[in-house]
Amino acid sequence: MKQRFEKQHFEKVKGGLYGLLIGDALGVPYEFHAAEEIPSYGEIEMTPPSGFYRAHASVKAGTWSDDGAQALCLLDSLISCGAFCLNDFSDRLLAWHRDGMWAVDGVVFDIGIQTSEALTAYHAGMSPEECGMMRSDGKGNGALMRVLPLALWHSGTDAELVQDAHAQCLITHGNRCNQVCCALYCLAARFLLRGMHFENALKQAVKVLRDIYREMPEYAQELEWSVRPDMPWEGKGSGYVVDCLRSAFMIMERAVNYEDAVKQAILLGDDTDTTACVTGGLAGIVFDFDGIPERWYHTLRGKADVETLLQRTCFSFV
Repeated sequence: MKQRFEKQHFEKVKGGLYGLLIGDALGVPYEFHAAEEIPSYGEIEMTPPSGFYRAHASVKAGTWSDDGAQALCLLDSLISCGAFCLNDFSDRLLAWHRDGMWAVDGVVFDIGIQTSEALTAYHAGMSPEECGMMRSDGKGNGALMRVLPLALWHSGTDAELVQDAHAQCLITHGNRCNQVCCALYCLAARFLLRGMHFENALKQAVKVLRDIYREMPEYAQELEWSVRPDMPWEGKGSGYVVDCLRSAFMIMERAVNYEDAVKQAILLGDDTDTTACVTGGLAGIVFDFDGIPERWYHTLRGKADVETLLQRTCFSFV
């Protein structure tokens, strides 16, 4: 029974990581388009229909963007250090920014303004804790899009997971709102990995986070006033971190499979790659790796490096 449980768990971990990367890659060509400009549900594929003006036109189909590359930097750092280390993670993000670490073909073709400014400052010698506060009111989704590997890897307590989810934001997106969104997302992913249905996992995540934040009143206020967990989960697919989180949760409440989840994310328009990445990571856990369409998995580029990273996670199954 133990081996069977571990195998099932690994399939969810693998599904989460590939779900994130494939959602990101699927959303890349549709980025920056309004919802009414997105092709129909049935036409959404790695290669958009003929005549569609695709974003990043020179990028080959199946290529993940900054979302996927930064997520892989995080997982690589966690495995290498055996714990979350802000300096090591920041070094890897800088290596991505400057040298293309974990970018497909080593090419960085998309980066947020806030992330670029923060990593430039880090390269100049600013501490990572300060870099993410250069825009103290910055509430983009640049930390949320990469955080899932923390939940996939983490074996500590819920409070320790929350602490690390906060910390990984600091190098680029230090605002407390970003930290709270990442913490809630990681807890939801943790409970999904344990086999809970999505709605129950999300309710449990909110409950646990409220308990943890009893001793952190400023964080509790951010959760209640900004994220608004008692309100219906609705979102518009924008780059605002709260809207991105709420969009993913809204979709996951009604998605019938992985393909449905990421296509719904892209149909929202706007920040399509990140909405599909954040949603796709959760959907990959819920529907497992086998639930991801083979045609998208085969189109995804850079898989050999991802497989090596998965092997390094030290999950052992026979």
